[in-house]
Amino acid sequence: MSKAIKKIGVLTSGGDSPGMNAAIRAVVRTCAYYNIECVGIYRGYQGMIEGDFKEMGPRSVNNIVNKGGTVLKTARSKDFMTAEGRKKAHGHLVEAGIDSLVIIGGDGSFTGAEVFNKEFGFPVIGIPGTIDNDIFGTTHTLGYDTALNTVVEAVDKIRDTASSHNRLFFVEVMGRDAGHIALNAGIGAGAEEILIPEENLGLDRLLESLQRSKASGKASSIVVIAEGDKIGKTVFELKDYVEANLPEYDVRVSVLGHMQRGGTPSCFDRVLASRLGVKAVESLLQGKSNYMVGLMHDKITLTPLEQAIKGSSKIDEELLRVSDIMST
Repeated sequence: MSKAIKKIGVLTSGGDSPGMNAAIRAVVRTCAYYNIECVGIYRGYQGMIEGDFKEMGPRSVNNIVNKGGTVLKTARSKDFMTAEGRKKAHGHLVEAGIDSLVIIGGDGSFTGAEVFNKEFGFPVIGIPGTIDNDIFGTTHTLGYDTALNTVVEAVDKIRDTASSHNRLFFVEVMGRDAGHIALNAGIGAGAEEILIPEENLGLDRLLESLQRSKASGKASSIVVIAEGDKIGKTVFELKDYVEANLPEYDVRVSVLGHMQRGGTPSCFDRVLASRLGVKAVESLLQGKSNYMVGLMHDKITLTPLEQAIKGSSKIDEELLRVSDIMST
């Protein structure tokens, strides 16, 4: 029989994403609902190593459901990658009476949680928070929906300039290993081409596509590129290549960068964060550990952390087909 949970620690780790604050709020208030103490751990695993803790109650999370970023701050901790660092972190948790953890982050954060669980038998539950939507075991990660809306809005504005000047714009979006943002936002914004890591379009095919667009009467074009796309070493080198081979195009580059991580979370992300936070706390209270809570077929489910880390999110083949048709 599992030991009764009395005090839950919550932290955010890795890159921030819209919806993290809503998830923190959900964890804190679910703890209050079940008369369980909750402690906020600042700056992720680094704060755990340094004992940077603060008691949190229902009123301490007022008015954060609508805020981007994370009130608990976040950091990447090299110290936590060492056995000595993890031992120090465990000592601080025991000293504070914290007996379980909710970790909001991505696969790197979950890897740390899994190692920590194996070394100390410490109960952990993960909540997927990353705009890249690249975690196995959930159709949506926290922040992904908001990031899509941010990108679409930005591309809509860039298109106004592209149309006014008859220009070709390469718009680089986040997605080092996954093209979910580029594919969905590209379709939503009406991009002429979409370049993602999962599909190697090839330089020749890109040139052919742009030539067809020009021949069909399109005076301007938008190409959305995931930062991890392999077609060119950088988006700027790709720009130079296209200008050298298609001199009729006036090419510009716009790198959206970290603006995609910020901003007010969408309603979808707020609701998802609330559902995941409740499930995370209730799972710990039910004696479950070393799982990630996620969304599958509109149901909140549990996936073993090991699978969430080692599995890969698949690109939607139907969306690829839709993208090809829409670029005609």
